[in-house]
Amino acid sequence: MPKRRDILKQFSTWPILGGLAAGASPIQALAGAGASDYRDYFKELGVRTFINAAGTYTFMTGSLMQEEVVDAIRYASHEFVLLDELQDKVGERIASLLQCEAATVTSGAASAITLATAGILSGMDEKKAAMIPHLEGSGMKNEVIMQKAHDIVYAHAIRNCGVKVVFVETRAELEKAINPKTALLFFVNANNLEGKIRAEEFVEVAKKYSIPTLNDCAADVPPVENLWKYTRMGFDLVCFSGGKGIRGPQSAGLLLGKKEYIAAARLSAPPRGNTVGRGMKVNKEEILGMLVALELYLTRDHDKDWKLWERQINTVHDSIKSIAGIQVKIDVPPIANHIPTLNISWDVKQIRISGDELKEKLRSGHPSIEVAGGGANAVSITTWMLVPGQERIVATRLRDALMKASV
Repeated sequence: MPKRRDILKQFSTWPILGGLAAGASPIQALAGAGASDYRDYFKELGVRTFINAAGTYTFMTGSLMQEEVVDAIRYASHEFVLLDELQDKVGERIASLLQCEAATVTSGAASAITLATAGILSGMDEKKAAMIPHLEGSGMKNEVIMQKAHDIVYAHAIRNCGVKVVFVETRAELEKAINPKTALLFFVNANNLEGKIRAEEFVEVAKKYSIPTLNDCAADVPPVENLWKYTRMGFDLVCFSGGKGIRGPQSAGLLLGKKEYIAAARLSAPPRGNTVGRGMKVNKEEILGMLVALELYLTRDHDKDWKLWERQINTVHDSIKSIAGIQVKIDVPPIANHIPTLNISWDVKQIRISGDELKEKLRSGHPSIEVAGGGANAVSITTWMLVPGQERIVATRLRDALMKASV
């Protein structure tokens, strides 16, 4: 009986991935390729699977892990280890790979933000760690400064620690806001170009006043260089999502930075129980899977990946560009989700369908396809989460839907 791993390796040689030509998912193609022990759990549960032409969204379950990562998870599931020892060893390996002082695997980037903040507040004092988020009377600093332009919803991860967030807009306001209660300066890398204080200047101010910094880089790979760019720049702590571009477990993340702060952050992380981070458990399978995913990501041919994404996005672009009333443009966001993105809009007088209606048509068809955007007359598409060959399905389905709506 052929092994699942061997079958998956053959996908790139099959026309439109074998069963995908008929609208099957990769795992359905696996079943048809002779895996007699295959069980379609999602079908049993009535859970819809889909082609992901949208991106690495959490509500769409992030990215797909590579088979080597799944193998590592399966391997770890058969043995017992001490959680702290595994975190120690994996952290050392990751720090070596990413050229930083220390690292730890967290349960996602948001967890990394909360644990980093807790570590900054408590230092290595276990009693203080147990007090968080109840800071009054604790003797801990209780203010975090960030730019108004960086106030994204995920900044709630800081507030989990009970701190007061102080918003500023300019460097002058930042320097004026720093006081003896200031624990941390928080930066959202995706909004670097929107704020008035850019990353390098932010670090400069922090160093001037000896205030630790945390940079949220959750969705900021690719490019691969970002994994060490910001610690080299001088940020004391940097976090990344594990389940996006790195293609690790979706519930894993990375916290990188100074040894003293990583050690303090882990004081609030499992297996310790009386802390704000107790519910942010990352298990041995995810820790090892995250390491293997990172090793694979660092050794990938990133230029080859980019060329593939460009070919795929051009396939979709070319399939619809001649439709009357359509405007199509391929952009690459400068920072977060830095991948080729096809932005599609149209004249509703010529194409009588809204963006939301188009999304629903793609979603409800066979195979189901998810795209991003929506609203009155626009959607956007990325191809980096597509299995090679799926771009042709997306192109055909998208063109058909737009043509049927054309006047």
